[in-house]
Amino acid sequence: MPAPRASQALSRFTVLDLTRVRAGPTCVRQLADWGANVIKIDALLEDAGGEQLGGARRGSDFQNLHRNKRAMTLNLKDPRGLETFKRLAKKADVVVENFRPDVKAKLGIDYESLRQINPGIVYGSISGFGQDGPYHKRPGFDQIAQGMGGLMSITGTPGEGPMRVGIPVADLTAGLFCAMGILTALLERDVSGEGQWVQTSLLQAQIFMLDFQASRWLMEQDVAKQVGNDHPTSIPTGVFRTSDGYINIATAGGKIWERCAQALGAPELPKRPEYATAPDRSRNRKELNAEINKLTEKKSTDSWVKELNAAGVPCGPIYSIDQMFDDEQVKHLGIAQDVPNVENRPIRLVGQPFKLSRTPSKMVAPPPEFGEQTEEVLAEFGFSAGEIAELRQAKVV
Repeated sequence: MPAPRASQALSRFTVLDLTRVRAGPTCVRQLADWGANVIKIDALLEDAGGEQLGGARRGSDFQNLHRNKRAMTLNLKDPRGLETFKRLAKKADVVVENFRPDVKAKLGIDYESLRQINPGIVYGSISGFGQDGPYHKRPGFDQIAQGMGGLMSITGTPGEGPMRVGIPVADLTAGLFCAMGILTALLERDVSGEGQWVQTSLLQAQIFMLDFQASRWLMEQDVAKQVGNDHPTSIPTGVFRTSDGYINIATAGGKIWERCAQALGAPELPKRPEYATAPDRSRNRKELNAEINKLTEKKSTDSWVKELNAAGVPCGPIYSIDQMFDDEQVKHLGIAQDVPNVENRPIRLVGQPFKLSRTPSKMVAPPPEFGEQTEEVLAEFGFSAGEIAELRQAKVV
C-alpha cells in the first residue's frame, strides 16, 4: 500500500531527512506538507530514542515538526549503514542535513560524495554560520543568531537591554529559506539535469530578515535602535491602552493619520504643527502617543477595533495564543488542523500558511514512531527481505 501523500504538488520527489532539532525539520516539513515522499533517518545509536534537543517524540514540538513523514533507523557510523544510505541516495531527489559542516564529510555523506553516485541529487545544508569561514565549526543556536544577526539590538524597550523575540525566528527562517533553495534547485534541474548544493545558515537567515533595518545601515549608515512597540518609521503606530486592555493601531501616511484622528474624536491633532508631518510626528512621538492613549483609554478594545476599521484605519486586538485560535477569521482560515492517527490521539497542529487551488496540502499522517517504516522503506528502494533481515541482525537498521 503506497504511503499517503499530503499533496500532489511535490509527490514525484523523494527526500532523505537527516535533520534534527528545528531549522532542518522546518525545511523538510515544507516538503512533506506539499506531498514529497519524506523519509526521516533516525540515528540508530544508544541515545537515539531520546531526541534530547528536539523534545519528547510525542511532545507537541516534535509532533508539529515531523508530521506527514515516514521514518527508518540507520547507523551511519557502520560501513554497511553508509552503504545502505548511499543506495537510498542513488534513487532519491533530495538530501537535507543540519550537521556541523565537518561532520558530514567524516561520515562520508557530504555533497561531493553523494553527487558521485547521483549527479541529480539536490543537497540542502543548514548550519549556524556557513559551510566555511572563520566561524564555520562553531555550534549554532537560534538565540546566538538573533544576537549576532542584529535582531536583539532592535527588539525590546529602550534602555532595558537587548531582547530576544518570542519565537526561534532564525531557526524557522533558515529552514524556510533552505526549502525555497531546494525547490529552486529542483526547478533548475529540469533544465540542466544536474543537482546542486543548497546552503544557508541561521546567521544569514537572521540578517536577511532584518530587511529595511539592514538597508537603513547599508544605504544611509543609520543604525536602528530599540523603539519598543513603536514602529521605527510610521508614526503613530504602536500599542495603545484601552479601557479593558490594549490595541494595535497602525498609520502609514498623512491620510490614514487624519482618518485615525477623526475616528478617535480628535480631528484637530493633524492640524497641530507638532503632528502635521511625518518628521514632526517622529520628533514628538512620545507626546503624540500620550495624547492618543488618553483617547483610547475611554473605550474597550472591541469598540475601537470596530470604529477604527470602519474608518479605514488599520488596527487589531492583541491576542494571547488561545484567544488567537478562537478568532472567527482564524477559524475561517482553517489553519489549525487535526491529524489522523490509528490511536485516535488528539493531535491538532498548525497547517500550511498558503493554499494551492488544485493541489492543496493536508494532514495525512502523524509523526512516525522511532524507525516505524524501516522495512517498508527499504523494500521500496529494492532491498530484499533477506538483506533487510541481515541488516536487522547486524544492528545496522
